[in-house]
Order: sequence, then C-alpha cells, then structure tokens
Amino acid sequence: MSQFEKVQAEYENFPQEFASIIISTVNSQGIPNASYTPFVIDEAKNIYIYVSGLASHTTNIQAHPYVGVLFIDDEAKTPNIFARRRLSFDCTASLIARETEQWNQIVNQFQERFGEIIEMLRSLPDFRIFQLTPTEGRFVMGFGSIYNINGDNLHQLVPVTKDNISNS
Repeated sequence: MSQFEKVQAEYENFPQEFASIIISTVNSQGIPNASYTPFVIDEAKNIYIYVSGLASHTTNIQAHPYVGVLFIDDEAKTPNIFARRRLSFDCTASLIARETEQWNQIVNQFQERFGEIIEMLRSLPDFRIFQLTPTEGRFVMGFGSIYNINGDNLHQLVPVTKDNISNS
C-alpha cells in the first residue's frame, strides 16, 4: 500500500473515531457561533445531526443553512498540538421532515449509536434532524500533509501543493 493509499484509508475511517462534531454556524446578525453535536454519517459522507429547536445553532441553521463541520484529534492524544489531525467540511443543511421514512431511518441510526437517550429525544417535538451535505473539505494529517476534498467526489483526496494551495 502506497503512502497516499494509507492516507486515503485514514481519511475514510477518521470520522468513525468520533461520537460528536464541532459545528460552526452564523446567526442572523452574521456573528459566528461554535458548538458541538452528536452525529451519524452515511456512506456518501452526508452528516446527520439531531438537535433541539431551542439551541442557538438550530436557529442559526434555519436562518443560514451553511454549516462548518470539524472532526479533530483529542489534544491529549496528539504528539504535537500544532499538527493535530483534522477533517473539516463546508456543508449545506437541509431539514429532514419529521416522521418520514428517512427521518425514522436516521433516528434508528442515532438509537443504535447512542442508546436509549434517543427514545426520550424522539418524544420531544422541538428536536429535529438536519442533513449536512458537504460541498468541499480539507483533511490535515500534520505538517505538510494536507489534502483538499472536492464536493464532486468526497471520497477522493487531492494533495495540497504550493501550486494549488489557494483552491480551498
């Protein structure tokens, strides 16, 4: 297996190392808001979040459906704080209609992953599911090991070089 194939495999498996993601949204005044939420992800790399309508990030997503997503190694587990492995995606959010087949399927995935807390959340009418569809991304393995991800093929990494660094 080549070094690039190893990086590609690590990229494909990286999101599975996490139970939650950091999300960035913008409120109606254009002020950024960072938060986090548990998630599930499908094979096409769509990310699903199950969030309360009372949360500021939910209000922000409804006003501006663009969400930044970050998966990042735990500080305690990284050998160099300046070179933490991380994966970021720029996403467009869409609301999944409640009690549809797709909504039930995703809630079941949340239940499998997070257990009985989902039964309680399922009964709360303010909780909703958003699909976050990545439009582009970046995977950083460390110093000098940076890869762009194009929304046309979210499974393919493109090494960042001095010639294409401005593409993202």
